[in-house]
Amino acid sequence: MKRSMPRFDIVGQLGSLRRYAHSLTRDSADAEDLVHDALVRAYERRGTFRAGGNLRAWLLSIVHNAFIDRLRSRRSEAARLEQVRHLADGSTQAPQEHSVRLAQIREAFFELPDEQRSALHRRGLAGERHARAGDQGRRLDPAAGLSRGGDPGAQDDADARSHAIPGRSAELRQR
Repeated sequence: MKRSMPRFDIVGQLGSLRRYAHSLTRDSADAEDLVHDALVRAYERRGTFRAGGNLRAWLLSIVHNAFIDRLRSRRSEAARLEQVRHLADGSTQAPQEHSVRLAQIREAFFELPDEQRSALHRRGLAGERHARAGDQGRRLDPAAGLSRGGDPGAQDDADARSHAIPGRSAELRQR
């Protein structure tokens, strides 16, 4: 047999529910939302109301609990946002920006004439010494490999000294 639900006089309680909600939230719109949420909860849990109980006290406790739940939810969300803000301050740039920049460099590299691209490839990718890779550059731009005296061989010696290993600097000076 189906148990009959007690009839609620919700309309008679709306004034006191709104006043209490407004005293909690201090905002009319928030108070209306709070009363709405409380009435939805009351309807969903109407089976828990004891017949002969104080309807007004039961509804006011639901309004109070809904307000506390909202308050906790907002504090929790604020804490999460603060944590995200803290983590975002220490983050690195998006990898997409690096990928775009790398694609631009690659495109510019392949637009170079074959001789320049070959010289850059030998120097940068193959790890060839600057002096040997620079030989290709001298063919492209004769002024690029010249030292102060105008002797391309002197530039090779200067390059060798700049790449000298600390213990071998005396050997290079004797050459």
